[in-house]
Amino acid sequence: MTVTVNRDGMLRKLEQDERVVIAMLPSECPQNHAANIMPLPDGSLMCVWFGGTQEGIADISIWSSRLRPGSERWSQAVKLSDDPGRSEQNPVLFLAPDNVLWLLWTAQISGNQDTAIVRYRQSHDLGESWGETGTLLDKPGTFIRQPIMVMDNGNWLLPVFYCRTRTGEKWVGNDDISAVKISSDRGKTWRDVEVPQSLGCVHMNITPLLDGSLIALYRSRWADNIWYSTSTDMGESWSAPQPTTLPNNNSSIQVTTLDDGRLALVFNAMNATGASERRTSLYDEIDDGDDDRIQPVVTSGRSAFWGAPRAPMTIALSADGGKTWPWQRNLDEGDGYCMTNNSQEKLNREFSYPSIKQGADGQLHIAYTYFRQAIKYVRLTPEWIQEDH
Repeated sequence: MTVTVNRDGMLRKLEQDERVVIAMLPSECPQNHAANIMPLPDGSLMCVWFGGTQEGIADISIWSSRLRPGSERWSQAVKLSDDPGRSEQNPVLFLAPDNVLWLLWTAQISGNQDTAIVRYRQSHDLGESWGETGTLLDKPGTFIRQPIMVMDNGNWLLPVFYCRTRTGEKWVGNDDISAVKISSDRGKTWRDVEVPQSLGCVHMNITPLLDGSLIALYRSRWADNIWYSTSTDMGESWSAPQPTTLPNNNSSIQVTTLDDGRLALVFNAMNATGASERRTSLYDEIDDGDDDRIQPVVTSGRSAFWGAPRAPMTIALSADGGKTWPWQRNLDEGDGYCMTNNSQEKLNREFSYPSIKQGADGQLHIAYTYFRQAIKYVRLTPEWIQEDH
């Protein structure tokens, strides 16, 4: 089964429910993945993602589109990075307190995530134009996916994870751990706070709770559950991650704190128990140009699980700081087939890598991967999630 997606950028009300607005963002790339969305002070929305032939191939670059106030169509995609030697992935937007808009992203050699570094550009006009590309974090294997948080003491917190390998072995995700980079000088320098016992917990997503503490939710390399940890000292130390009751399929999630203190989470309500197949690794279809290293042989412990279906795409609300998630509703349903990343032949059918932010009017703005062909935008209210409960 192949499906061609109409990526015209037009806002449309959902036929089954006119309170939900959707759009497929414009792109000329066969593959589009890993969106990050942000409402801007001028009333516009900006979305960034990576696009090209296929994840891990060097033509993958960072792209952006904008929905201006009052417009019914997302703008044509604009390329914001272009490195012919590296696959540039996982863009993140951050609006600093001085109104400088930052774009952060990773850059790796082929499918070797242990070669990744973190790059950045800055904009002084809310993304209309951008400065030169710089390197933010140069330690090989440093990966990002989630946004920076600003603490009351002025510190910036950037969650990262480290893609580690043993000598002579290729990266497959078996040894990844999480950490928080902390900057006290507005991103000029960073120090490292490792999350204890975080093996397999990645894509750390930090958000504040009403009591002033922080909670972090994690993707699991083991494709079992979403995990969580907490901090009571503005991110200087973290509890060891513990599993929640929510499933995770070794795919990205995102949580945000709403104006009323509730948490809104977008994720795949699926884990490895729902998988009938398993992939060797995320990049098992492409030539990584590294024949000197071998696939790791796991003799003890767990190994990263790739290939668990990436569907449905679910949104959930918590009113108790993430302890329970009684309100859940699916945004998209399907078989979530992701045993291939192939978008040129339209073989992939995943819904994945969501991003969520609340706008000034209280509405929720969501963006996620649709069949690795398009970035889908969805707008709805928190009340819509609660309606069937």
